[in-house]
Amino acid sequence: MPTLYVENVPKELYEALRGRARERHRSIASEVLALLEESIPTAKELKARRDLFLRLERTRFKRVRSGAGVPSTEEMQREDRSR
Repeated sequence: MPTLYVENVPKELYEALRGRARERHRSIASEVLALLEESIPTAKELKARRDLFLRLERTRFKRVRSGAGVPSTEEMQREDRSR
């Protein structure tokens, strides 16, 4: 597994990171990994997002069959007016 070293971290940022790690009962290294995982999508995550987007696009352009038990807008308006 690759190792990442970060130098010259501003003290204020380091203290905030240390406090956040303490709140979550983690080491600073574990907290940094968690933040990176939340913030940077992997190739697998990007592919999953693209696939979802394509499925949503296909769904968006599908036509609903009329007469499939769903009243038309005109029928719903007539029903509302008759109440």
